[in-house]
Amino acid sequence: MNRELIVNVSPREISIALCEDKVLVELNKEQCQTGFAVGDIYLGKVRKIMPGLNAAFVNIGHEKDAFIHYLDLGTHFPTLQKLVDSQQPGKRGLRVENMKFETPVEKNGKIGDYLQVGQQIMVQIAKEAISTKGPRLTADISLAGRNVVLVPFSSKVFLSQKIRSAEEKKRLKRIAAAILPANFGVIIRTAAMEAKDEDIEHDIQTQIDRWRKTCAAIKKNTAPAQIMSEMSRANTIIRDSLNGSFSQIAVDDEAMFNDIRNYIRQIDPEKEKIVKLYKGTVPIFDNFDISKQIKSLFAKYVSLKRGAYLIIERTEAMNVIDVNSGNRTKAEDNQEQTAMDVNLAAAKEIARQLRLRDLGGIVIIDFIDLHKAPNRQALFDEMVKLMSTDKAKHTVLPLTKFGLMQITRQRVRPVAVENVSDVCPTCHGTGKIEPTVLLDKKIENQISFLTEDRGHKFIKLVVSPYVASYLKKGFWSLRRRWEWKYKVRLQIVEDQSTGIVEVHYHDKKDNDLIQK
Repeated sequence: MNRELIVNVSPREISIALCEDKVLVELNKEQCQTGFAVGDIYLGKVRKIMPGLNAAFVNIGHEKDAFIHYLDLGTHFPTLQKLVDSQQPGKRGLRVENMKFETPVEKNGKIGDYLQVGQQIMVQIAKEAISTKGPRLTADISLAGRNVVLVPFSSKVFLSQKIRSAEEKKRLKRIAAAILPANFGVIIRTAAMEAKDEDIEHDIQTQIDRWRKTCAAIKKNTAPAQIMSEMSRANTIIRDSLNGSFSQIAVDDEAMFNDIRNYIRQIDPEKEKIVKLYKGTVPIFDNFDISKQIKSLFAKYVSLKRGAYLIIERTEAMNVIDVNSGNRTKAEDNQEQTAMDVNLAAAKEIARQLRLRDLGGIVIIDFIDLHKAPNRQALFDEMVKLMSTDKAKHTVLPLTKFGLMQITRQRVRPVAVENVSDVCPTCHGTGKIEPTVLLDKKIENQISFLTEDRGHKFIKLVVSPYVASYLKKGFWSLRRRWEWKYKVRLQIVEDQSTGIVEVHYHDKKDNDLIQK
């Protein structure tokens, strides 16, 4: 599989597109200098204890108080708290390797037994702030590197389940045991299978040094304060995904280019040459044909081959995906095979859309009904296989008797499309409209349908003055381009009573060409 990472840097945010075989599969947006990213470590102050939830709210400097549940304190929270207290001004400070562990946290205890209002605690962001909710925290601190994850207050070496070779397991455990100080554990990641001994040793030592700097930062700061920042989102993706299948990493900003190149030089010098600075006059996302694919993020309808399509609806409680065969069922006699073909194509696109939109929580998929049990099982097996490349934690359940498939998927970052809807200038915020960047694409799709499928040579578009101006702007306007492309005469009529994203398609006699 050919992978490319395209990084677009603007003054306000960094957009990172991950493509597999030229198809966009992940889109990440990172606000510049905002902090509060997954992996960041903070010195927080307990603001409120919630006995009913067995949780607490913690001030880490975010506009909303962060949330930590009792089960997220971690087994060794008392030992961690002793370390934090020892780093306060005027105290000598303890080192993890010299500490004696305190009594572990009980599984069924109360948060009030360990936290009090005003207490300073070390916490790590496990889930970023989403919508009205503040960040989710954990006190079970870990520091991730390319090959390993360092776990303070542990003495165990864990290995990724994907490492199957007994000989490789022995090698990796030997390397970790030789370099780890007392009271430090490590999780060895899958990437370590391809790494040299010295690279793994360097990775472990780097994480130990980061931990020591984090502890030292406690003395210099007063809660709330950030005491360790996770690397940039671009470097995080590279750390977790870089392998032989990456063909290039293109960046349109020199500072970010140098940052990424320096990071790759540290972890894999041989791949430094794949990082390229983009200097073209066309925007980088346009050059790599990503802009068009990003637009599909906002679309309710997602087209599949041969007329089939998906409808994706997002609600507060869950995400719902409906699979439709379109006009295929009319053309083919074998309904069961047709349904199976459409469902398999839909499963592939749904697995991509879940990653692309980063849909989390409960996802309900209404596949086309299958009457044969082997087909239902085959569809389930295919969905599990397609989802296996998704790094987010997820569970796929078999089809129910109603033909519904349930998927639960963890989301740790805000959905990419949550903040892109425009406030309607007509209703001034009492309603919402879809992003206007998609309107031209919708109109073009309808024109294509009316000309190529229905054979119309004249179409009258009745639109709002705002849209009319947009379609007629410039000498080589959208209207002219569509007329030339679809060999059709287009008349654009302005109508003040027409909604801003409303479009009517008429013939010469003012008959509606598309019945709603």
